Amino acid sequence: MQAIVALQALVTAASLDNEPSAAELDAIDREMPLIRAEVELLDAQIMTIDRPAYELDTRRVRRAHNRVMAARRDLTNRAGTEQTGGAA
Repeated sequence: MQAIVALQALVTAASLDNEPSAAELDAIDREMPLIRAEVELLDAQIMTIDRPAYELDTRRVRRAHNRVMAARRDLTNRAGTEQTGGAA
């Protein structure tokens, strides 16, 4: 019978040393407008949790939601036009 503790150091050390690849960083950069819009929507929703929603709050949430939808649309449209490989 083999002890698991001896193998654990090999597994955890290898998984912590990995850095994101250039392609993963590029994907994050492409999605950053959507991420920012979603954070802004979440902030607007959090502000209305513990108090009644006033008209200004409702507008803020609606505008943030519209920004999220626009960012999703833009990201989807760009994903359809980008081609990799260079042999078009």
